[in-house]
Amino acid sequence: MGAGTGEALTTADLGAEPGERATLVQFSTAFCQPCRATRRILDEVADMVEGVAHVEVDAESRLDLVRRLGITGTPTVLVLDASGRIVRRASGMPRKADVIAAVGAAVL
Repeated sequence: MGAGTGEALTTADLGAEPGERATLVQFSTAFCQPCRATRRILDEVADMVEGVAHVEVDAESRLDLVRRLGITGTPTVLVLDASGRIVRRASGMPRKADVIAAVGAAVL
């Protein structure tokens, strides 16, 4: 997973409550096959680590946020720290080990 932008996202941006320690934000579209597998991976990681939430954002209904963040494809995953700052970013379906490592770095 690549480095983040340092930009912070709010509850209003996400449309859901962020995690207390970290948030996994997934940008998806309705017909995206890799998005389904990504959803499972992120749910599993969020369930493994206390205080981590998984929030899925429908890219088609949030074009304002997609443009602001420069999202060019789905799935795109952002890892936010406790303050909502983007600390990691990845496009495509991530490996579970990479997500776990990114969460570990975000909660330090």
